[in-house]
Amino acid sequence: MKFAIQSRNDALSNRLKDEAVDYLTDFGLVFDETEPEIVLSIGGDGTLLHAFHKHIHRLQETAFIGIHTGHLGFYADWKPEEMEKLVLSIARKEYNVIEYPLLEVTINYRQTEKATTYLALNESTVKSPEVTLVMDVELNGVHFERFRGDGLCMSTPSGSTAYNKALGGAIIHPSLPAIQLTEMASINNRVFRTVGSPLILPAHHRCVLTPVKGPDFMVTIDHLQLLHKDVKSIEYKVASEKVRFGRFRPFPFWTRVHDSFISSDE
Repeated sequence: MKFAIQSRNDALSNRLKDEAVDYLTDFGLVFDETEPEIVLSIGGDGTLLHAFHKHIHRLQETAFIGIHTGHLGFYADWKPEEMEKLVLSIARKEYNVIEYPLLEVTINYRQTEKATTYLALNESTVKSPEVTLVMDVELNGVHFERFRGDGLCMSTPSGSTAYNKALGGAIIHPSLPAIQLTEMASINNRVFRTVGSPLILPAHHRCVLTPVKGPDFMVTIDHLQLLHKDVKSIEYKVASEKVRFGRFRPFPFWTRVHDSFISSDE
């Protein structure tokens, strides 16, 4: 079996990376950053996002495993002191693979038929370089609303606990094939009006954003921030691809939610 490791590059994460390489190669596994079957992410959820995008071309062949060297994360659920136990489980192939839905983002341009397509593990956001974002929101080919505000965020179920939650969006179990649109400081008064609530869309639905004001937009894909010029439309849907995670033991999603947002050491 081939494996690769993504480290947060702090002292502890790098030490654990070296240990993992030694342990796994001792068990006959091959360190291969080009075609890994297992990718260990050592750091936090941000580290795993980097690992995901680095190996995004191998989603059908690669499973991700997270080891956290800071706070407990939704993607990084192993502790540093459990490294030897994890390595033994990997070497013995004592794990199941679970799949979570991803977000597909397609950006169309005014002067060309070529489009740019991305996959997001957590979310994609759209903001205007100007003060206010003005976008027509279309759902399944039907105009829904004209949004005015700071921006819009479309998240995956596994990303619903990230920026989406900070915006007041719902937390969605990652087994559900859906995406969620949340607003950033929408303008609502007697003249302008939006629905003002998050929208949860199933896998067979499409959301298209069409610019009303300005053709240039700042678009984020997880941790990546990109300026797109001359935009005709931005289309969101549940991707046909999925991300794969190696699971060695039960760690229910709602337990993660509780431990991350409710549990206290006091």
